Amino acid sequence: MYNYKIEIQYDGTDYNGWQKQASKANTIQWRFERIVSELNGEETQVIGSGRTDAGVHASGQVANFYLKDRLDENYVKDYINKYLPNDISVVSISLVPERFHSRYNAKKKVYLYRILNDLQSDVFQSRYVYKYTKTLDIEEMKKAASKLIGTHDFMSFCANKRIKKSTVRTVYSIDINKIGSEIQMEFCGDGFLYNMVRIMAGTILQCGAGEFNSSKIPDVIKSRNRQLAGITLPSCGLMLKRVEY
Repeated sequence: MYNYKIEIQYDGTDYNGWQKQASKANTIQWRFERIVSELNGEETQVIGSGRTDAGVHASGQVANFYLKDRLDENYVKDYINKYLPNDISVVSISLVPERFHSRYNAKKKVYLYRILNDLQSDVFQSRYVYKYTKTLDIEEMKKAASKLIGTHDFMSFCANKRIKKSTVRTVYSIDINKIGSEIQMEFCGDGFLYNMVRIMAGTILQCGAGEFNSSKIPDVIKSRNRQLAGITLPSCGLMLKRVEY
């Protein structure tokens, strides 16, 4: 078996997330598996590095799959791109060791959340940013972000109430920058729980808006109570930027 690693870009607006679902065919994984299975001559699983939610975008999603025959990488890349819709694309491909697993071998994931803090919309960016018109205090947002960095039990920042696996994660950094009227929050961690980035982003935003006190964040973390953390921001502003191995 030959193991192929691909890096993918997609606009997630019109899709039900990455993961294939029995009741919803329109997912990114489903699109890829139809094409790769045809190429391979048998049903083939395409393994993603993570399960981005409905409406979430990716500029650096990573996946891998196994082919029974050794095929030229560029041929495989071109074949897949030929049958993908215009809002999904394979940007790179490589043959990797058979034991490589895009999810289990990932060391870090970097997500970017974009907020347009302006009354005027940018028509050509509206699918990729969350528009928020209230004044935001960037320094307060940075203060809030600093309290989320480190290794913690992030159950309070997880939307899955029935999760049975460990909710301990490490957040290495949260960088917040204002570029014109856009505020960008970049999250780097060893992995993220369901809706975790969007809940952290919502909590930070509310701190910047004066609606949430950043001094309470350590207690929110200790509580393991989702109801005490901030809001979940919409998926449109979130992008999986890159995965590091």
